[in-house]
Amino acid sequence: MSLNANIGLLSDPDKADRIFGITRGIEKEGLRIDLTGHLSISEHPKCLGSALTHPNITTDFSEALLEFITEPSSSISDVMAQLSEIHQIAYQHLDQELLWASSMPCQLGEEESIPIGQYGSSNIGMMKTIYRRGLGHRYGRHMQTIAGIHYNFSVPDSLWEDLKKAAKNTQSLKDFKSEGYFGLIRNFRRYSWLLLYLLGAAPAVCRSFVRNQNHSLVPVGEDTHSLYQPYATSLRMGDLGYQSEAQSSLEVSYNELSEYTQTLQKALSTNYPSYCDIGLKNKNGEYQQLNTNLLQIENEFYSAIRPKRTSASGETPIHALQERGVEYIEVRCVDVNPLLPCGIDEETICFLDTFLLFCLLQDSPKTDSAESACISTNISRTVYSGRNPELTLLQNGREVLLREWGSSLIDQMASVAQLLDSANQTDDYSNALAKMSSRIKDAKNTPAASMLREMEENQETFFAMAMRKTTEHKSHFMTQKLSSSTKHKYETMAELSIKKQRDIEAGDTMPFADFLADYYR
Repeated sequence: MSLNANIGLLSDPDKADRIFGITRGIEKEGLRIDLTGHLSISEHPKCLGSALTHPNITTDFSEALLEFITEPSSSISDVMAQLSEIHQIAYQHLDQELLWASSMPCQLGEEESIPIGQYGSSNIGMMKTIYRRGLGHRYGRHMQTIAGIHYNFSVPDSLWEDLKKAAKNTQSLKDFKSEGYFGLIRNFRRYSWLLLYLLGAAPAVCRSFVRNQNHSLVPVGEDTHSLYQPYATSLRMGDLGYQSEAQSSLEVSYNELSEYTQTLQKALSTNYPSYCDIGLKNKNGEYQQLNTNLLQIENEFYSAIRPKRTSASGETPIHALQERGVEYIEVRCVDVNPLLPCGIDEETICFLDTFLLFCLLQDSPKTDSAESACISTNISRTVYSGRNPELTLLQNGREVLLREWGSSLIDQMASVAQLLDSANQTDDYSNALAKMSSRIKDAKNTPAASMLREMEENQETFFAMAMRKTTEHKSHFMTQKLSSSTKHKYETMAELSIKKQRDIEAGDTMPFADFLADYYR
């Protein structure tokens, strides 16, 4: 069905619950740094609980890369309140440390000085650490210090049931949902360059990040400590970020769930020569990676969006998807905005919901290899030159101005924003869309341009600007009061997470090699 037909179907006031029942959650990463702006080399603070088992506070690649996770909610304000609350809790326990405000990292030392995440002596904890050790060997630890925001999004089953009935579809609801989410993913990939332009907040980096690397960046004016591209939007999403020459050989299909999982399964079982050269273990018998295949686990596949399904303990993500279908999608291309205390705000969430619902309700034809190549080209152009008013992108084989295509997409999203406004009895979605429209009309309104403008006005390096924002954010969170009940809640969660980790470790009886073999079986 067309976008207009789907909008008409869901505009019935009796179906408002389909729209205000949209659920979202946020996973926000941020580096712990010392007061001089260098990466922290201290262990994950014990007062924050176990990084292995805490439901809201964990770590990603590095012991210093905190990850804050909100619970799924149909309330945007509740999601933001919890994200702010977790920041406050963290700052209560960071001794002489700060949370770096930007996606692109702080002052970094040599590769080996970046500590990888530690998760204890259990089999699952060791697996997580060895996986990260493998990432360091394969891609370098510097790249793994880049932070981002992952945005999880789903719509209620009642919405899928309405769409299924209107389409007179005879599939099971599980299969219809999976097909629908893959349609969303295909449209997202077609239009994700728009998110990089509108939300990109990584136009510059510290020189320390790219030392010993080939790159096309240039100094910011006379500032040789900061490097950028004049019209860049999100360097994190370009070849300086989560890119992999090995993975470039993977042509992952998003046309069917079965095709998607088959491609990843092949990558999980195919040896890659340079990873074989690293070896599974070193001369002391220590694991250097989980395996020598193209992917160690599914999450190693770098993608701006992923289909997701909650998996059981010991279950692989692929198996969970195959057995129970897609449950939600995870957007992975949103930068941490250093101009915002939490790195994201309600206005951005309103736009993301509008964009994602548009991608879901819009017709989504299958993608071929030619279109996939155009998608990659458009992403690369937007990363490095997105704010150039003369930039063109490839649309159906022809060159079109980014500004013209972007304006057209914003116009098409207006009816989706109105649908969201009506169901939630607000005008927040239309207002957010109008804000994004202003960024299309004038690139000076984008976060990337605002960051560079602040650097110029204050005669700051990228590091100095990000450090200033970092200290401002700390003041913001430290001046807010936490209730005694909230403090007690997180203290209890930390204690329980530590106990849970100990229980997992005490319950392990299987040798690690057997555990690993069983996991891949």
